[in-house]
Parts: sequence; C-alpha cells; structure tokens
Amino acid sequence: QLQFVESGGGLVQPGGSLRLSCAASSDTLQLHAIGWFRQAPGKEREGVLCIESDGSSTNYADSVKGRFAISRHYAKNTATVYLQMNSLKPDDTAIYYCARGYRSGCPSEGREALFDAWGQGTQVTVSS
Repeated sequence: QLQFVESGGGLVQPGGSLRLSCAASSDTLQLHAIGWFRQAPGKEREGVLCIESDGSSTNYADSVKGRFAISRHYAKNTATVYLQMNSLKPDDTAIYYCARGYRSGCPSEGREALFDAWGQGTQVTVSS
C-alpha cells in the first residue's frame, strides 16, 4: 500500500520560511509526478507545485511564484519531495498535502482529480 509521510509543518511568523517533506518509496517518485496541494479553512484544495520524475516542475499557484520551490532527493529505497516555502504570508496558512500523479509528467492543471494516493497533510500556520 502506497504511503506518504509528510512532515515539516508548524507555526511561523510572516516573512519566515519552512520546508515541508513528503517521503515515499523511490519507485513512486521515479514512476509518478508528485504534487503539493493546500487547503485553507473554508476554501477548496488548490494545487501549489508539482515535480516530475525527471526533476522538472510545474507551478499551479501564481501566489507562490518566486517564494516556493519544489525539489526531490533520492536515497537507497526511499525518496523525498521537498516544498521550500520562503517569505511566508498569513494567506499561506493551510493544511499542505502531497499526492501522486497518475503519470510521470505533471498535469497541466493542479486539479485534485488528476492525483491519487494522498498524504495525511501537515498544518502550516503563518501568524505573528
């Protein structure tokens, strides 16, 4: 059974940084694109960034351009996808999820239906 382990969330002041991690098997990252999504209170889940098996990425949220970056790291049997978040704003407060794409390439749209096998989510709160 596919399993993602997310970590790195927490409370940070505006302007601060956090790095989220999404760990999975190496096979998963080699065969599938991995996306980061977020869901703020009272809002729909939205796509943030996606990384493909070849390392290229797709940005789904204009609001994070220039502030967030996605990367991946392979170990022996596991791999981790990171979401580096800089210059955080209160509007970035949300539960952040990683999810597996159906294919190795990132979908052109960050829609939930184009991803499966979701992680449990990690809370990010940006507040002074």
